[in-house]
Amino acid sequence: MKVSFTKPFKRDYKKLPGNIQELIDKQITYLLENPKHPSLQIKKMEGHPFIWEARITKGYRMTLQIDGDTCLLRRVGTHSILKTP
Repeated sequence: MKVSFTKPFKRDYKKLPGNIQELIDKQITYLLENPKHPSLQIKKMEGHPFIWEARITKGYRMTLQIDGDTCLLRRVGTHSILKTP
């Protein structure tokens, strides 16, 4: 699987603390190796049929779209980013 990043994802990522960025990197690695990895807890977002959310920590999430063998990472941050996936 390939990964690409939206501009909002890159902007969100840069604003986060270093320790959270490290956890995001780890979760992206899991996503690439095994999208069904239990720590990701991937699920479809309500009201957005093509957007999924994945867990970073208890308080942080990332949103993504999967198209064939490409995963587009859309947003990352606290739960508030789920309002604008």
